[in-house]
Amino acid sequence: METPYTPPVTRATVRRSAIIAAVVTVIAFAVCIPMGYGLYALFGVSGLALGLLNSYMVMVAVTNFAATKPSRGRFTGSVLGRLALVTIIAFAIALIFRPAGVAVFACIAVFQFVAVMSSMVPLIKEIKKR
Repeated sequence: METPYTPPVTRATVRRSAIIAAVVTVIAFAVCIPMGYGLYALFGVSGLALGLLNSYMVMVAVTNFAATKPSRGRFTGSVLGRLALVTIIAFAIALIFRPAGVAVFACIAVFQFVAVMSSMVPLIKEIKKR
């Protein structure tokens, strides 16, 4: 089976998000560990990783959807399944490792902000060309 085409801008957006998440990870450890909040940093990084995983899975799902043209119901089920997986993992971390585990939710939100900002870069460049 041939790998579906993924536009370079899409791969670049995920890669840019991963790089920014890595920088945030280094900063989180550098700031939190000396202050005695190492577990918050660890679970925050888990949130960033979950956000990156979700972003990558979105890219794969959309690429597959475009290549195979499945029904909307199947695609919707894929979206809900992916979000349920990320949410269940995040809730499990938050509940098992209270109170530091709550950092996973904060950093999922941080990653979503990073992902939106990194996806706006190509759009802004395109608008400036016109």
